Amino acid sequence: MDIARSIKELRESTGMSRKEFSEHTGIPVRTLEDWEAGRRTPPEYIPRLLAYQIKFEGIFVAKNEVKEKRNVSVIQDADGNKIVVINDIVFKGKRSIAWEDVEKYLKRYVGDIYPIAEDNEMIYIGSELPSEYAGSVYTKKLKGADAKAKANAAQAIPEMIEIATNGVFEVNRKAKHGRDAKNGWYRYDTRFALPVYGDDGNIERYNIFRGRLLIRHASSGKKYLYDILEIKKETGKSCQT
Repeated sequence: MDIARSIKELRESTGMSRKEFSEHTGIPVRTLEDWEAGRRTPPEYIPRLLAYQIKFEGIFVAKNEVKEKRNVSVIQDADGNKIVVINDIVFKGKRSIAWEDVEKYLKRYVGDIYPIAEDNEMIYIGSELPSEYAGSVYTKKLKGADAKAKANAAQAIPEMIEIATNGVFEVNRKAKHGRDAKNGWYRYDTRFALPVYGDDGNIERYNIFRGRLLIRHASSGKKYLYDILEIKKETGKSCQT
């Protein structure tokens, strides 16, 4: 992974100049210039710290202030494994999911970059994600609770990338992805929880789901979230928050 490039991409994702970014992060302008130009090599943990520090998150929120507030948090289970807790059911659909609404919702993320905490990889959100996520062959086969789970997981894309683990590489074997996935594919495990409401309208518990992030490695060297697959409820598991 090119650390210098990652730092530059993080800064550019905020729409800020080096001077503005320096003022918000506390990193001297000259240091930023040297890092981005490759004249000095920053420690490997720097991109991760930049992505998560409160000041950077403030910048990111300001850049995306048109986005609706998401009621999402990250917790740990009894084994210390992270789960993204989604506290609202936005896509309810009693009989079927309005996937066109899910696709529209996902467009808010296009152009964003999110880091995977486990390996510091930077994951981009490209323009193809909304349509692929909402209209893939896999999505069209989903029924009932699994369809509802995938639809509502759209609220937690940043956090589900953040907690992803166990990345596995696979070679691209499809000619149609010869360019956009020239360097292959990666699959990561992720987990999320959705609320279950009682008759009184209050949340009784949360059902826990597993999923697999499908990430394409483009010819540009960038990695893009392509879809979330293999969504399954963890049998017998629920949590209280």
